[in-house]
Amino acid sequence: MSERTAKVEGMIREIAAQFVAREANTDPMITITRADVSPDLKRAFVFFTTIPEGKEKNALIFLQRSAGDFRQFLKGKASMKRIPHIEFHLDAGERHRQHVDDIFRGINEEQGKK
Repeated sequence: MSERTAKVEGMIREIAAQFVAREANTDPMITITRADVSPDLKRAFVFFTTIPEGKEKNALIFLQRSAGDFRQFLKGKASMKRIPHIEFHLDAGERHRQHVDDIFRGINEEQGKK
């Protein structure tokens, strides 16, 4: 990944987090976890998780409906020639990481009882 791509991804992630904090309800709480952009910078994929679990569908519907508004928000905040097409996706990798952490925490607690 080029330095430019990494910089754009970080910028989109930060601006997406600002947008969600400003526009979304707190139920569920939506957290932007990362952003990936295509090598030509024409598409951006913004990944999120929710608290509590089980409300991902509502969050995804909100984010998909708000994608145009987010592009306008991004346009006002970012210094980019071309604003990419935005797609929102649930960050399943983050959910899996949290699940593995819970498993290890349970194992450690069981070993501490012995």
